Amino acid sequence: MSNLTLIRTDSDNADFRQLVALLDKDLAVRDGEDHAFYAQFNKVDAIKEVIVVYQDGNPVGCGAIKPFSTTQAEVKRMFVHPDYRKQGIAAKVLNALESWTAELGFAACVLETGKKQPEAIALYQKVGYHITPNYGQYIGVDNSVCMTKPLIAKP
Repeated sequence: MSNLTLIRTDSDNADFRQLVALLDKDLAVRDGEDHAFYAQFNKVDAIKEVIVVYQDGNPVGCGAIKPFSTTQAEVKRMFVHPDYRKQGIAAKVLNALESWTAELGFAACVLETGKKQPEAIALYQKVGYHITPNYGQYIGVDNSVCMTKPLIAKP
């Protein structure tokens, strides 16, 4: 596999914003008429914890976390460029985000994804996330799938 580098940054990172623009285009197609509803919860201004992954110097994937409660952080904006999928990159980003979440003192990660993203659901379940009742703004939203994963505290 080529050389992968994961960096910690924030939402002002230009590569992160470029990847998020591609993510939003992908979600607009998948979610169709529901896209505007989800888009309002996916603003990237002022996210302090962002991971961008580079392969041979090219930005190929990203993810972020933001505080959700006093004990949980929410995983946001997970994306791998289509040309780089099925190489384990998303799992590496997720693992890095979970480590950062634990360092910040949170006990668990929560996330929301959509039924129209079966590959995302499969990834999350593979790495230990469990489907939970929909939370917050996703309560009663049929297309939403909410998940959680307790974290093991890092010494």
